Amino acid sequence: MNVTHSFNARPAMDGDGVNIRRVADFNLQRFDPYLMVDELKSNDEQDFIGGFPPHPHRGIETFTYILKGGFEHKDQLGNVKAIRSGDAQWMSTGSGVIHSEMPLIENNEGLHGFQIWINMPAKDKMRPARYQDTAGQAIPQISNSTGAVLKALAGQWTFAENTGFVDGLLTGLAANGAIADVTLTSQGVAELALSQHQTVNLYLYQGELIYQDKTGNEALASAGQLLILDSQASIRLKASSEGAGLLLLAGTKIAEDIVHHGPFVMNTQAEINQAISDYQQGKFGKIS
Repeated sequence: MNVTHSFNARPAMDGDGVNIRRVADFNLQRFDPYLMVDELKSNDEQDFIGGFPPHPHRGIETFTYILKGGFEHKDQLGNVKAIRSGDAQWMSTGSGVIHSEMPLIENNEGLHGFQIWINMPAKDKMRPARYQDTAGQAIPQISNSTGAVLKALAGQWTFAENTGFVDGLLTGLAANGAIADVTLTSQGVAELALSQHQTVNLYLYQGELIYQDKTGNEALASAGQLLILDSQASIRLKASSEGAGLLLLAGTKIAEDIVHHGPFVMNTQAEINQAISDYQQGKFGKIS
Protein backbone atom coordinates (compact mmCIF):
# COMPACT_ATOMS: atom_id res chain seq x y z
CA MET A 1 0.00 0.00 0.00
CA ASN A 2 1.10 3.55 -0.67
CA VAL A 3 1.38 5.61 2.53
CA THR A 4 1.47 9.32 1.71
CA HIS A 5 1.73 10.68 5.28
CA SER A 6 2.02 9.33 8.81
CA PHE A 7 1.20 10.98 12.13
CA ASN A 8 1.79 9.99 15.75
CA ALA A 9 -0.96 10.35 18.33
CA ARG A 10 0.02 12.64 21.20
CA PRO A 11 -0.93 12.49 24.88
CA ALA A 12 -3.76 14.88 25.68
CA MET A 13 -6.44 15.52 28.28
CA ASP A 14 -10.11 16.34 27.75
CA GLY A 15 -13.41 16.30 29.60
CA ASP A 16 -12.99 16.15 33.36
CA GLY A 17 -9.33 15.14 33.35
CA VAL A 18 -9.63 12.17 30.96
CA ASN A 19 -6.27 11.01 29.59
CA ILE A 20 -6.34 10.26 25.87
CA ARG A 21 -4.09 9.94 22.83
CA ARG A 22 -5.04 12.32 20.03
CA VAL A 23 -4.17 12.81 16.39
CA ALA A 24 -5.81 15.87 14.81
CA ASP A 25 -5.42 18.14 11.81
CA PHE A 26 -7.83 21.09 11.82
CA ASN A 27 -5.51 23.48 9.98
CA LEU A 28 -4.37 21.61 6.87
CA GLN A 29 -7.27 19.11 6.89
CA ARG A 30 -5.13 16.31 5.53
CA PHE A 31 -7.57 13.72 6.93
CA ASP A 32 -10.56 15.40 5.20
CA PRO A 33 -13.43 14.68 5.86
CA TYR A 34 -12.05 13.43 9.21
CA LEU A 35 -10.72 15.96 11.69
CA MET A 36 -9.53 14.05 14.74
CA VAL A 37 -9.15 10.61 16.32
CA ASP A 38 -9.09 10.31 20.11
CA GLU A 39 -8.10 6.96 21.66
CA LEU A 40 -8.86 6.29 25.31
CA LYS A 41 -7.06 3.21 26.61
CA SER A 42 -6.40 2.54 30.28
CA ASN A 43 -6.91 -0.08 32.97
CA ASP A 44 -6.64 2.62 35.65
CA GLU A 45 -10.04 4.19 36.25
CA GLN A 46 -8.38 7.37 37.52
CA ASP A 47 -7.47 8.05 33.87
CA PHE A 48 -11.12 8.30 32.84
CA ILE A 49 -13.39 8.33 35.92
CA GLY A 50 -14.23 12.04 35.44
CA GLY A 51 -15.72 11.31 32.02
CA PHE A 52 -17.12 14.00 29.77
CA PRO A 53 -19.76 16.08 31.60
CA PRO A 54 -22.36 18.02 29.54
CA HIS A 55 -20.81 20.02 26.71
CA PRO A 56 -21.97 21.39 23.33
CA HIS A 57 -21.11 20.72 19.69
CA ARG A 58 -22.06 22.31 16.39
CA GLY A 59 -20.99 21.58 12.82
CA ILE A 60 -19.41 18.14 13.26
CA GLU A 61 -20.28 14.46 13.60
CA THR A 62 -18.90 12.36 16.45
CA PHE A 63 -18.39 8.64 15.95
CA THR A 64 -17.73 6.59 19.09
CA TYR A 65 -16.54 2.95 19.07
CA ILE A 66 -15.87 0.92 22.22
CA LEU A 67 -13.60 -2.13 22.41
CA LYS A 68 -13.65 -2.54 26.20
CA GLY A 69 -15.67 -1.00 29.02
CA GLY A 70 -18.33 1.56 28.23
CA PHE A 71 -19.96 4.98 28.54
CA GLU A 72 -23.46 6.19 29.24
CA HIS A 73 -24.52 8.77 26.67
CA LYS A 74 -27.14 11.44 27.38
CA ASP A 75 -28.20 14.39 25.22
CA GLN A 76 -30.79 17.15 25.08
CA LEU A 77 -32.67 15.22 22.37
CA GLY A 78 -33.69 12.68 25.00
CA ASN A 79 -31.28 9.92 24.01
CA VAL A 80 -29.97 7.92 26.99
CA LYS A 81 -27.89 4.89 26.01
CA ALA A 82 -25.21 2.65 27.48
CA ILE A 83 -22.51 2.17 24.82
CA ARG A 84 -20.53 -0.94 25.72
CA SER A 85 -17.84 -3.22 24.31
CA GLY A 86 -18.46 -3.83 20.60
CA ASP A 87 -20.92 -0.94 20.26
CA ALA A 88 -20.66 2.06 17.96
CA GLN A 89 -22.50 5.37 18.09
CA TRP A 90 -22.90 8.22 15.61
CA MET A 91 -24.15 11.69 16.40
CA SER A 92 -24.52 14.28 13.65
CA THR A 93 -24.61 17.45 15.71
CA GLY A 94 -25.71 19.84 12.98
CA SER A 95 -27.00 23.09 14.47
CA GLY A 96 -26.36 21.99 18.02
CA VAL A 97 -26.18 19.20 20.57
CA ILE A 98 -25.42 19.10 24.26
CA HIS A 99 -24.36 15.67 25.48
CA SER A 100 -22.48 13.91 28.24
CA GLU A 101 -20.45 10.69 28.15
CA MET A 102 -19.80 9.20 31.55
CA PRO A 103 -17.87 5.95 32.12
CA LEU A 104 -19.67 2.79 33.17
CA ILE A 105 -17.72 1.30 36.06
CA GLU A 106 -19.16 -2.21 36.16
CA ASN A 107 -16.51 -4.90 36.02
CA ASN A 108 -13.33 -2.93 36.72
CA GLU A 109 -12.16 -4.01 33.28
CA GLY A 110 -10.74 -0.67 32.21
CA LEU A 111 -11.70 1.25 29.11
CA HIS A 112 -10.58 1.18 25.47
CA GLY A 113 -12.45 3.18 22.88
CA PHE A 114 -12.32 5.89 20.26
CA GLN A 115 -14.08 9.09 19.36
CA ILE A 116 -13.67 10.25 15.79
CA TRP A 117 -14.67 13.70 14.56
CA ILE A 118 -16.03 14.00 11.03
CA ASN A 119 -16.50 17.39 9.41
CA MET A 120 -19.85 18.37 7.90
CA PRO A 121 -20.26 20.30 4.65
CA ALA A 122 -21.37 23.92 5.03
CA LYS A 123 -24.81 23.18 3.59
CA ASP A 124 -25.55 20.72 6.42
CA LYS A 125 -23.96 22.38 9.43
CA MET A 126 -27.20 24.01 10.58
CA ARG A 127 -29.62 21.16 9.96
CA PRO A 128 -31.25 19.36 12.92
CA ALA A 129 -29.15 16.87 14.87
CA ARG A 130 -29.33 13.12 14.18
CA TYR A 131 -28.44 10.12 16.35
CA GLN A 132 -27.86 6.38 15.82
CA ASP A 133 -26.19 3.57 17.78
CA THR A 134 -25.68 -0.18 17.51
CA ALA A 135 -26.32 -1.02 21.18
CA GLY A 136 -27.63 -4.56 21.51
CA GLN A 137 -26.92 -5.45 17.88
CA ALA A 138 -24.16 -7.62 16.42
CA ILE A 139 -21.73 -5.71 14.19
CA PRO A 140 -21.71 -7.25 10.67
CA GLN A 141 -18.37 -8.76 9.74
CA ILE A 142 -16.50 -10.72 7.10
CA SER A 143 -13.27 -12.72 7.24
CA ASN A 144 -10.78 -14.06 4.73
CA SER A 145 -8.51 -17.10 4.57
CA THR A 146 -5.34 -15.16 5.46
CA GLY A 147 -6.06 -14.15 9.02
CA ALA A 148 -8.21 -11.01 8.70
CA VAL A 149 -11.58 -10.10 10.21
CA LEU A 150 -13.32 -6.89 9.16
CA LYS A 151 -16.16 -5.43 11.23
CA ALA A 152 -18.24 -2.95 9.24
CA LEU A 153 -19.21 -0.08 11.54
CA ALA A 154 -20.47 2.25 8.81
CA GLY A 155 -20.54 2.04 5.02
CA GLN A 156 -20.07 -0.94 2.70
CA TRP A 157 -16.93 -3.07 2.77
CA THR A 158 -15.41 -6.12 1.10
CA PHE A 159 -12.01 -7.76 0.70
CA ALA A 160 -10.33 -7.57 -2.70
CA GLU A 161 -10.73 -11.35 -3.12
CA ASN A 162 -14.49 -10.70 -3.16
CA THR A 163 -15.60 -12.60 -0.08
CA GLY A 164 -18.93 -10.78 -0.25
CA PHE A 165 -20.04 -7.30 0.78
CA VAL A 166 -20.99 -6.28 4.29
CA ASP A 167 -22.83 -3.11 5.30
CA GLY A 168 -22.38 -1.27 8.57
CA LEU A 169 -25.40 -0.62 10.76
CA LEU A 170 -24.74 3.13 11.03
CA THR A 171 -25.78 5.02 7.91
CA GLY A 172 -25.82 8.54 6.53
CA LEU A 173 -22.42 9.75 7.75
CA ALA A 174 -21.25 13.05 6.30
CA ALA A 175 -19.12 12.92 3.14
CA ASN A 176 -20.01 9.27 2.48
CA GLY A 177 -18.07 8.31 5.59
CA ALA A 178 -17.26 4.61 5.99
CA ILE A 179 -15.55 3.15 9.05
CA ALA A 180 -14.32 -0.41 9.71
CA ASP A 181 -12.40 -2.24 12.43
CA VAL A 182 -9.89 -4.74 11.01
CA THR A 183 -8.01 -7.30 13.10
CA LEU A 184 -5.13 -9.36 11.72
CA THR A 185 -3.60 -12.48 13.23
CA SER A 186 0.18 -12.89 13.40
CA GLN A 187 1.44 -12.34 9.82
CA GLY A 188 -2.18 -11.92 8.73
CA VAL A 189 -2.94 -10.21 5.43
CA ALA A 190 -5.92 -8.31 4.04
CA GLU A 191 -6.25 -6.73 0.61
CA LEU A 192 -8.87 -4.10 -0.14
CA ALA A 193 -9.80 -2.06 -3.21
CA LEU A 194 -11.12 1.30 -2.00
CA SER A 195 -10.82 3.45 -5.11
CA GLN A 196 -14.45 4.58 -4.73
CA HIS A 197 -13.24 6.73 -1.82
CA GLN A 198 -11.17 9.91 -2.18
CA THR A 199 -9.85 9.57 1.37
CA VAL A 200 -8.61 6.47 3.20
CA ASN A 201 -7.01 6.91 6.62
CA LEU A 202 -5.74 4.09 8.83
CA TYR A 203 -5.40 4.35 12.60
CA LEU A 204 -3.37 1.51 14.12
CA TYR A 205 -4.42 0.82 17.71
CA GLN A 206 -2.73 -2.53 18.34
CA GLY A 207 0.31 -4.43 17.08
CA GLU A 208 2.34 -3.58 14.00
CA LEU A 209 1.85 -3.24 10.24
CA ILE A 210 4.46 -3.87 7.56
CA TYR A 211 4.32 -1.66 4.46
CA GLN A 212 6.49 -0.06 1.78
CA ASP A 213 7.43 3.58 2.23
CA LYS A 214 7.69 6.19 -0.53
CA THR A 215 11.15 4.93 -1.51
CA GLY A 216 9.99 1.33 -1.81
CA ASN A 217 11.74 0.19 1.35
CA GLU A 218 9.98 -1.89 3.98
CA ALA A 219 8.66 0.13 6.90
CA LEU A 220 6.91 -0.69 10.14
CA ALA A 221 3.92 1.17 11.61
CA SER A 222 3.21 0.79 15.32
CA ALA A 223 0.22 1.37 17.56
CA GLY A 224 -0.76 5.02 17.91
CA GLN A 225 0.02 5.98 14.32
CA LEU A 226 -2.39 7.34 11.72
CA LEU A 227 -1.47 6.68 8.09
CA ILE A 228 -2.94 8.43 5.07
CA LEU A 229 -3.20 5.93 2.22
CA ASP A 230 -3.42 6.40 -1.53
CA SER A 231 -7.00 5.21 -2.07
CA GLN A 232 -6.42 4.72 -5.81
CA ALA A 233 -3.73 2.10 -5.20
CA SER A 234 -4.34 -1.44 -4.00
CA ILE A 235 -4.31 -1.52 -0.20
CA ARG A 236 -2.51 -4.51 1.29
CA LEU A 237 -2.48 -4.76 5.07
CA LYS A 238 0.10 -7.13 6.53
CA ALA A 239 0.65 -7.62 10.25
CA SER A 240 3.96 -8.41 11.89
CA SER A 241 4.29 -11.42 14.18
CA GLU A 242 2.41 -9.39 16.82
CA GLY A 243 -0.76 -9.20 14.75
CA ALA A 244 -2.62 -5.90 14.41
CA GLY A 245 -5.84 -4.05 15.12
CA LEU A 246 -6.75 -0.96 13.12
CA LEU A 247 -9.52 1.40 12.09
CA LEU A 248 -10.09 2.29 8.44
CA LEU A 249 -11.65 5.73 7.89
CA ALA A 250 -12.82 6.35 4.33
CA GLY A 251 -14.92 9.01 2.63
CA THR A 252 -15.18 11.93 0.22
CA LYS A 253 -13.21 15.13 0.69
CA ILE A 254 -15.32 18.16 1.65
CA ALA A 255 -12.55 20.62 0.70
CA GLU A 256 -14.01 23.68 2.42
CA ASP A 257 -12.30 26.23 4.63
CA ILE A 258 -13.13 25.74 8.31
CA VAL A 259 -12.74 27.61 11.58
CA HIS A 260 -12.32 25.49 14.70
CA HIS A 261 -12.99 26.69 18.23
CA GLY A 262 -13.23 24.05 20.96
CA PRO A 263 -16.35 21.92 20.34
CA PHE A 264 -17.45 23.97 17.32
CA VAL A 265 -16.30 23.55 13.70
CA MET A 266 -17.82 26.04 11.26
CA ASN A 267 -16.78 27.77 8.04
CA THR A 268 -16.29 31.37 9.22
CA GLN A 269 -15.36 33.17 12.40
CA ALA A 270 -18.77 34.87 12.36
CA GLU A 271 -20.41 31.44 12.51
CA ILE A 272 -18.18 30.46 15.44
CA ASN A 273 -19.15 33.65 17.25
CA GLN A 274 -22.82 32.86 16.63
CA ALA A 275 -22.37 29.32 17.97
CA ILE A 276 -20.81 30.64 21.17
CA SER A 277 -23.56 33.22 21.56
CA ASP A 278 -26.33 30.67 20.94
CA TYR A 279 -24.84 28.31 23.51
CA GLN A 280 -24.44 31.05 26.11
CA GLN A 281 -28.06 32.07 25.58
CA GLY A 282 -29.26 28.52 26.17
CA LYS A 283 -30.45 27.94 22.60
CA PHE A 284 -28.84 24.48 22.49
CA GLY A 285 -31.27 23.28 25.18
CA LYS A 286 -30.23 21.18 28.14
CA ILE A 287 -30.06 17.57 29.27
CA SER A 288 -33.15 16.77 31.35
